[in-house]
Amino acid sequence: MKALLLLAFGGPRSLDEVEPFLTRLFRGRKPSPEQLDRIKERYRLIGGRSPLTEITFEQAKALENILNTRGNRFKSYVGMRYGHPLIEETLGKILQDGIRTIVALPMAPFRSRASTGAYIEEVDQAQKKLEEKMEISFVVGWHLHPLFLEAIKEKVEEGLFRFTEEERKRIHLIFTAHSLPKSLVEGEPYVRDMEESVRGVLQKIGPLPWHIAFQSRGMGAEEWLGPDVESVLVELSQQKVREILIIPIGFVADHIEVLYDIDILYREKAELMGMVLKRTASLNFSGRFIKALATIVEEHETK
Repeated sequence: MKALLLLAFGGPRSLDEVEPFLTRLFRGRKPSPEQLDRIKERYRLIGGRSPLTEITFEQAKALENILNTRGNRFKSYVGMRYGHPLIEETLGKILQDGIRTIVALPMAPFRSRASTGAYIEEVDQAQKKLEEKMEISFVVGWHLHPLFLEAIKEKVEEGLFRFTEEERKRIHLIFTAHSLPKSLVEGEPYVRDMEESVRGVLQKIGPLPWHIAFQSRGMGAEEWLGPDVESVLVELSQQKVREILIIPIGFVADHIEVLYDIDILYREKAELMGMVLKRTASLNFSGRFIKALATIVEEHETK
């Protein structure tokens, strides 16, 4: 029996968890009252919590089921960087269950020190605190897997049909991923991975006007990856583009960056400029995505 450990960012499961979530995110520094009120309001607008933990557990269980029906022997677990269950808590639970071999899957398609690398570092640090050592391998670099691209393609095609036939003739696609400080992605494959994924999807869906943009940048004066979504929307508005489909290709589940930043913030800004902005449904635990992950895990095991 092996542990299949899905690694995700985490999020507050209630408004009461917003402050401890932010404190972990800020490396022990509590948010200011203004920051706390602002972030709490965003979570209120999307239902009072992040659905990410619940979705990741469903992804893990669905992935365990399909892998084991294919003849594998996995027990699934979930570990979060900034929410419960924390990665170190989950590693302890795996040990208690008597499992010493882990296949860890960061739920992030694009590689960098700040994305997949951060999960690997977090697991390594947590393991050092444990009395027993475990054999851990990490599944990364699946952004170009044909089945992953097929799962994205399915969502894009569904999204396109939310527009009328006439609107689809004028539609522009915006593929988005989380912005990161440029200092953290210098020499890293993050942007290249995203560009390769986008091209792979476009080869499957045919020629359409498309753009790449970055979203949900953090605070601070340092330079972040761009262009940001807002500036791309302004540019397209000036070109008289009115129909926009956003594909958050860098995210594999609903969370605040999708449900608030895209569905509320960017949509409102687009409407103010006379545009219609819609979003593809998140991969979440769609059958095609889970089958893609199962194949990716199996291929990792045979390397």
